[in-house]
Amino acid sequence: MLDETPWLNDNQDTHRAEAEPEAKTISEVDLVEIRSGPVTKFVIAFLIGFLFFLVPVPWDGQVTVPFDIVVSWITESFPMIAGVYAMALIVAGGLLTTLAELRKREVIDIGEETASRLTLPYWETAAAFWLFRVVGAVLAPFLFLGIGPEWMVSPATGGLVWGTLILSVAVIIPIGAIFINLFVELGGLEFVGTMARPIMRPLFKIPGRAALDSVASWVGSYSVGLYVTRNVFDRGEYSKQDVYIISTCFATVSIGFVGVVAATVDLLELFPIIFVAYLVCIAITGFILVRIPPLSNVPEEYITEPNPETPFRGSPGDYFRFGLSEAVKKADEGGSIIGASVRGFVDGLKLAILILGTILSIGLAAVVIAEFTPTFDIISQPLVPVIQLLGIPDAELVAPATIIGITEMFIPALLVVEADPMARFFIAVLSISQLIFFSAVGPMMMDMFSDIPIRFRDLVLLFVMRTIILVPVIAAMTHLVAMLGLL
Repeated sequence: MLDETPWLNDNQDTHRAEAEPEAKTISEVDLVEIRSGPVTKFVIAFLIGFLFFLVPVPWDGQVTVPFDIVVSWITESFPMIAGVYAMALIVAGGLLTTLAELRKREVIDIGEETASRLTLPYWETAAAFWLFRVVGAVLAPFLFLGIGPEWMVSPATGGLVWGTLILSVAVIIPIGAIFINLFVELGGLEFVGTMARPIMRPLFKIPGRAALDSVASWVGSYSVGLYVTRNVFDRGEYSKQDVYIISTCFATVSIGFVGVVAATVDLLELFPIIFVAYLVCIAITGFILVRIPPLSNVPEEYITEPNPETPFRGSPGDYFRFGLSEAVKKADEGGSIIGASVRGFVDGLKLAILILGTILSIGLAAVVIAEFTPTFDIISQPLVPVIQLLGIPDAELVAPATIIGITEMFIPALLVVEADPMARFFIAVLSISQLIFFSAVGPMMMDMFSDIPIRFRDLVLLFVMRTIILVPVIAAMTHLVAMLGLL
């Protein structure tokens, strides 16, 4: 039975938007004057973000985007500095949360001025996440130095979580936040959101501006997409339901990671097909899941004064004129490009401090269970006949790979590297489409959106529901690709 516990925290102030008015046409909305100053600011900010995230460039024998190049260059060229930096963020998160919680519980007395300088209210959280951040702060020095028992520091456990996840997220969020904040503060969000409304609202029941969150995930990282979601949520432009849907259905893996998975299963030549299949899977699961519990049960409440999108209808040209007007208005109200960049970096740094400890502690536990216990081999046995019935070869390998992705998204690909090509294609598409995994994105969502709250049991349920939907869909795709002689 689905959980019917109320979503609302009794101590939290929430707001509801007024009943949605009828959609307006282009003649019924107030279009702003298109002046050169605000237009120039919007265009420059938009192009900077566009070039950084979306323009493909050749690099080291492959095609990628500048954002990926910068992050990879930092983490690969300066691993020691990146490691010290990540460790410092995690330890700071544990210490600041402890100070904030002890002050809230009146165990220690910290003056208002000091509390304000340390932004202590920002670090307050539930007791569980306080524990996760402190555990992360304790573990970080050991993993950074590679000191500890083999089960904790081996390449498949602590090495994977620290080297692949923690270092990347620690660098990705602050850098990505610089450029994403240009979109958010200087009109890009309004423009993209307006143009995407005819798709996002009817199909997925979320605002058009959520398209930016999805694009940020596809071209950057799910952590950048979640940063956008948190930023817009704090502004009253997303309800709790919007956030829950976006986080669990559209905080997707990046294009670069899709390539990594394709290369791991030795199907890089099929990358375009794998990527298109992945996008289709995201659309299908999103369309279904937003219409059923638990997502449909999340209240349409806001944590601040609501500022939902203005309903609008018209031709593509009308949408463009309205989107440009909204973007220019936002750019005119916003600050400078440099100011928006600095604010984005600071916000991204604070967010990284907030969530890295949780990712480390929960993520390490998840991969240790997957690596050193037979848990997933045992619980996947009922899936073997299902996989066989669907005509996917090597069912004994595929079955555990089908569910082990809940621990870490990359592990399923590693389990099938020696399998039949059809099995490798099936798992490659499935693993990148399940989205929810507890080495990183699961704890990140629970910690970032603890004021909704996004809960562990619902994430597990959504992972199971996504998998149930995806398995037959991807099996059909696999047979189609095989019929075309590509496998």
